[in-house]
Amino acid sequence: MKKTALFTLALAATLAQAQAPEWKKLRIGVEGAYPPFSEIGPDGKLKGFEIELLQAYCAEMKAQCTMVQQEFDGLIPALQSRKVDAIFASVSITTERQKVVAFSKPYYATPARLVAKAGAKLEPTAAGLKGKKIGVQRGTTHETYAAATFKQSDIVRYGSQDQVFLDLKSGRIDATLMDSPAADFGFLKKPEGKGFAFIGGNVLDDKFFGVGTGVGMRKADEATLGKKFNAAIDALQANGTFKKLADKYFDYDISPKK
Repeated sequence: MKKTALFTLALAATLAQAQAPEWKKLRIGVEGAYPPFSEIGPDGKLKGFEIELLQAYCAEMKAQCTMVQQEFDGLIPALQSRKVDAIFASVSITTERQKVVAFSKPYYATPARLVAKAGAKLEPTAAGLKGKKIGVQRGTTHETYAAATFKQSDIVRYGSQDQVFLDLKSGRIDATLMDSPAADFGFLKKPEGKGFAFIGGNVLDDKFFGVGTGVGMRKADEATLGKKFNAAIDALQANGTFKKLADKYFDYDISPKK
């Protein structure tokens, strides 16, 4: 009986090991509409900080990665329906999202900011935005925070941040709440952002914005795929690759909190 039991355990362990995915080929969900993190270049190809960083992680993991472009609010459904194996799209690690998906350790962290016309007498507070129209991208932590905090404002939701910028420029909304580098590179430093500026200071709240940005994956894959991404994140931090890529895009530190 003991021999049979031992054989059964050994067989079960062997089968489990054989069935564990090696993750040599990965389909990664990306947005492609969130500069400078990810966007479509003039040649029709994906580019940006996260695109280069993802390529470096995949090289470190010795994995063949195929990027699958998807609107941000469709990324988690795509993960759950197994259209992609992981999400790499500036997804903040929050308690609410952790109920649905697993995350790697954070690979970068940046604050949210309010953007409006330069000189606008607005503040990123409930009283400071009372009666104003605030544009946010659907499915983001900024949407969740705005809905919970600016209860006396009109929260206008969009499929992409580019749509938010168009309405901000035309005056159909008064301000937008979003990630600071994306606002800076995607709007303020472009010709269409002339006359607009950051309003107020950093908007910080771990309850809504989490502890940084991580790679999203199915909970069942956390022990295998999560381990690979965590090792790659540590390796690129240690060998200077992360800093080299970050310095190419940002003149301030976006390293995650330690």
